[in-house]
Amino acid sequence: MRGFLPALVLAVMLEGCRGSQPSAPASSSPPPLPVPSPVPADSVTTPIRFEDAAEKAGIRFVHRNGASGEKYMPETLGSGVCVLDFDSDGWQDLHFVQSGALPADPAASGRAGSILYRNRGDGTFEDVTSKAGLGGTGYGMGCTSADIENDGDPDLYVTAYGRNRLYRNNGDGTFTDITDPAGVGLSQWSASAAFGDYDRDGLPDLYVVGYVDWSLDNNIYCGEKRPGYRSYCHPQNFNKLPDVLYHNEGGGRFRDVTRATGVEDPSGKGLGVVWGDFDNDGWSDIYVANDSTPNFLYHNNRNGTFSEVGQRAGVALGENGMPQAGMGLAVADCDGNGRQDIFVTNLAEENNALYRNVGPLLFNDDSYPSGLGSPSLLFLSFGASFLDAEGDGDPDLMYVSGHILDNVELYSDTITFEEPPFLFENLGACRFRNVSSRAGEFFQKKDVGRGTAVVDIDNDGDPDVAVSSNNRPAHLLLNRSGVPGTHRISLALVGRKGLDALGARVEVVAGDLRVWDEVRSASGYLSQGERALHIGLGSHAKADRVRVFWPGGEEQDFGELAADRFYVLNEGSPAGEGIPPGKARKR
Repeated sequence: MRGFLPALVLAVMLEGCRGSQPSAPASSSPPPLPVPSPVPADSVTTPIRFEDAAEKAGIRFVHRNGASGEKYMPETLGSGVCVLDFDSDGWQDLHFVQSGALPADPAASGRAGSILYRNRGDGTFEDVTSKAGLGGTGYGMGCTSADIENDGDPDLYVTAYGRNRLYRNNGDGTFTDITDPAGVGLSQWSASAAFGDYDRDGLPDLYVVGYVDWSLDNNIYCGEKRPGYRSYCHPQNFNKLPDVLYHNEGGGRFRDVTRATGVEDPSGKGLGVVWGDFDNDGWSDIYVANDSTPNFLYHNNRNGTFSEVGQRAGVALGENGMPQAGMGLAVADCDGNGRQDIFVTNLAEENNALYRNVGPLLFNDDSYPSGLGSPSLLFLSFGASFLDAEGDGDPDLMYVSGHILDNVELYSDTITFEEPPFLFENLGACRFRNVSSRAGEFFQKKDVGRGTAVVDIDNDGDPDVAVSSNNRPAHLLLNRSGVPGTHRISLALVGRKGLDALGARVEVVAGDLRVWDEVRSASGYLSQGERALHIGLGSHAKADRVRVFWPGGEEQDFGELAADRFYVLNEGSPAGEGIPPGKARKR
């Protein structure tokens, strides 16, 4: 069975188609991870629980892909969701990206666009899209947010099949489209995008992932030529589109530096992207998940250029040495060695991949030893997020699934279009077990999941999750784990120059527990979570030490901080008393 289904799916999609900070302590060669024993579903016990509260909260966004039967490729890839406190009231808001119809229907202008939901702070949301000057009528894909001018207000970038747009936050609850003067109106099929500060000048730079050169004019026929069997085509049928790196010049303007920085690579077909300091040298690197081509790891050379080291580092290919269908990705230190590990979602029968960072710039493929490989074999997954669901100090893993072939059941008796989401509890040292069967009703239902964004939506200190689905309603998962005696700490970082402090690394020590995390913008798939860090302390009622490595190269020790508080850590200033749960959390 193994190895058959990828060939089957590929055949279906192709048929008929012709034509200088100190490094964190880490061993360079850690011992191999033990393989967890299978746990029968009925015997799984876990404190982790989530409740889908979208309807109750007033989140009524329904994604529309405009599927027409012509199998236009963008229809099957869905869209994302972004977290940002756009009105700076201390409560995180949500922006869901809408797609629509292909070709665009002029009669639909102004209807069924993207939606900005304002968090009222009482568990409910209001649609403020029109009032804020957002919405749009393009075929939206993903989004990312950062304070591009360091004026204290988060701005918003939206990718699309068509033309991307940049919206500047006016600071009064409204946005202005500054795409043209900013120079970021890329008119191609763009997927994920993410902000990061590669030259440490305090201004967020922008990386935009290009997918494939599909258009209405080259929408070739794929699948069997009989009624109902036409399928979406495989990306191998189309040329790739380039990724683009924009340097932030200040004043709301950007410059295309793709070629000058060395990130121009003609071989990738990207869907996911994340910035991260993968070698702990204080400079942000870039990782790109490519669909059916090798993944990229661009190492920051600290001189304004990057070197692509994916294959040398061991994060470009699957364990069989072949490219995989990279969709979404998540980054966290899942084994506590102080280095950021990478999780990539892939096509059914390819297995999702966990690349364990053993440094320097060297990763082990621990997909199967970690317990994450086998459960993913019959599922096609997209958005993924690490989050410490129960607060024990180890990042757990959630991802959503749903096939790209809406008629895949005609070709397979083991794979379905709608698929369940998954939640894996971290047992320590990057060893995971599947606890989906006990984590709440949401994980028992099949869906066509696409984007995930981690956010503390109710300011109670634990991570919740917003989920976007393809051609289906969105979800808002509230964390109901509530483990007695467990403590947490939440940290929002504000830099001297770059207020978002993108790329800052944080070490939290509580007793024998040591947790490392990093401030980043987007990850997952077409989505962005909250930038504040929510760190579990287990049974410890305080953090004995909180240390920050700021993007400019400074190290700051904030000392001992009480647990169960939200702290705004300003570079060069003490931490303050912290904000208790349930209160507005203004930066």
